[in-house]
Amino acid sequence: MRPVRSARDDRSGQTAQQTLSLNGVGEHLAGPLADPDDGGVIAAFGALLPEGEYLPLLLRVEPRRVVPGGDGDYFGGEQVGTWGLDQFWGLPEYPHTPYYRTFDTAVDASAHLYEFVVPMVPPTWNDRERVAEYVDLMERGTVPTAVAVSTLDVCEPAIGPGTDHYRHWGLTHFLLDGHHKLEAAATAGRPVQLLSLLALGEGLAASGDCARLPDLRAQPRSARSARSARSA
Repeated sequence: MRPVRSARDDRSGQTAQQTLSLNGVGEHLAGPLADPDDGGVIAAFGALLPEGEYLPLLLRVEPRRVVPGGDGDYFGGEQVGTWGLDQFWGLPEYPHTPYYRTFDTAVDASAHLYEFVVPMVPPTWNDRERVAEYVDLMERGTVPTAVAVSTLDVCEPAIGPGTDHYRHWGLTHFLLDGHHKLEAAATAGRPVQLLSLLALGEGLAASGDCARLPDLRAQPRSARSARSARSA
């Protein structure tokens, strides 16, 4: 899908209209979208975003909840492997909140894509009954849709103490809607659909890198292998 533009109206009185607009798309998000703008979803959420250009991506994700410092923590694992520990504290970077890992795949022998979903409120704030309701629905085959604004960052160290030097592509989705859905999917081990509005020109990535994302996301999931690490 081609990029879309957001032109948020900051005039007074718009908040109530935006709330009504979001309420109107809720039923469309209860299941999967066939098209990113089914039911006017992009227009409704675009009204909340800063003016700019966004690339809509309709993704299927299977979230795995990660606690900072715990098993599977990117900041204590892959990031340390490339950048090493903080030279002052001798500790990994600390993200300050649980988050979800959803996908990773090779870009090439010297680059790897990592995908994250970041909740805008702590998961402990989620309503337990709503999470349980979504777990039940997902176990019966429902695939609801969450919405996020996203950024792509492509980074590598010039020099550093890390043992595995390569470019990290970080695709980060900041949830706008779907906090209960993501927790339920992680709990039940079920997929959820994610409508990503990728902010073009906002992350540390070239326009050509952003244009590659649809094809990269269509690749099979693959962890960075020891062979890739040796050849990078």
